[in-house]
Amino acid sequence: MTMNEPLPHPQLLLQLDALRDRALQAETLNALAFSMANDLYPLLHFHQALVFAQRERGFELLCVSGLSRPTEDSPYLVWLNRAIRWVATQVPGEQPVWLNIGQLSPPEDIAEGWAEWWTEGICCIPVHNRTGKRLGLLVMLLEQEPPALLHQHLAGLVQTWAYCWAALTHKRTLLAWRPSRRQWLIGAAVMAALLLVPVRQSALAPAEIISRQAQIISAPIDGVIEHIQVRPNQAVEAGTPLFSLDETTLRNRAAVLVKEVAVADAELLAASQRAFDNPQSKGELTLLDGRAQQRRAELAAVQAQLKRTQVLSPRTGVAVFSDPNDWLGKPVVTGERIMQVADPQQPAMLLQLAVADAIALEPGAEVTLFLTAYPLKPLKGKILETSYQARPSDEGVVAYRLLASIDGAPEHARLGLHGTAKVYGERVALGYYLLRRPLATVRAWSGW
Repeated sequence: MTMNEPLPHPQLLLQLDALRDRALQAETLNALAFSMANDLYPLLHFHQALVFAQRERGFELLCVSGLSRPTEDSPYLVWLNRAIRWVATQVPGEQPVWLNIGQLSPPEDIAEGWAEWWTEGICCIPVHNRTGKRLGLLVMLLEQEPPALLHQHLAGLVQTWAYCWAALTHKRTLLAWRPSRRQWLIGAAVMAALLLVPVRQSALAPAEIISRQAQIISAPIDGVIEHIQVRPNQAVEAGTPLFSLDETTLRNRAAVLVKEVAVADAELLAASQRAFDNPQSKGELTLLDGRAQQRRAELAAVQAQLKRTQVLSPRTGVAVFSDPNDWLGKPVVTGERIMQVADPQQPAMLLQLAVADAIALEPGAEVTLFLTAYPLKPLKGKILETSYQARPSDEGVVAYRLLASIDGAPEHARLGLHGTAKVYGERVALGYYLLRRPLATVRAWSGW
């Protein structure tokens, strides 16, 4: 501003500052467009102001001053969509332009609508970002051209509008990006192609390392465990004492039977002596002899049970069982499992594959076991056998029992270790791999 130019009125500067503040307070593009279309009225007293946003395929009407947005099928809006494209061609640069219909030669349809709905002159203020790309256009219907000095003072306000417009447009693009129809089709084609990619079917199952040569040691007779001679995972030889049962009841029973055998023998001897003089005593000899033999048989049975109270290891291996304190003093019945004697040199994997995760598996399918204690040293193997029926596991989950071998002789494949095993089935399409369980659930629910 030179010394000869008059200074702007203080009230004008205050109004421009207020307009900048309102623009900066706008949280959305529509709020900014509303401020642009209505807040300039105290300065220019226009008939109507229109705010358009420039898109890739044309212009979009954002706001109309003093009016709600016209419906899409109104004649005015239909004409406005054509007119704004022609008006935009008359505003080539970044500076505001005054357009008078008397000085222009618009197309006939645009001229007719201009004469019906617009004033003779319009002021077009373009909004550009820092790179020079046009963001939008403000069109004001005026009776006469605004003074050039006012355009100079509005330059700062237009720059504020451009800054806010660019910021709000960038934010909306990041938060609400919508792909085009072509992008949707390309994405659908890519997804369909990916669903046809062959992948190997797999499933996860909890697993434990056991021995392929393990013998169950059960209680030989009914009784109470008195003492356990081995510790868990202790190496034992054939004939090593494992545990013993309480003999108190059997010894007392044996002592009573010894006395009963002696009594039966004495009665038999007395009857034999009386048989020489008393013919009736001869008939008692058979009964007393049978009773004596019965007592001897009972005594022999009890003595045989006494020999079985001491349980010995039938083979060389490792004693596998829980805490000994859980068994001491516990009543057991004949055949109840107490422990196992397993061969640690022949480890194998025992998998509990849940019914919900079951896939088609054949002997020879590959298995990878990730031990909890050694997650970086997986064990490889192959399926040896599978159970025909699913049964509840120790955790209460109905599962199939799978037995798999362990390749090589890894040192960390110790009996009793647990982990998660991944079993591999045949190759299927990726779509089937992802939708197998949902399809099974839908079919079970619908019965289709």
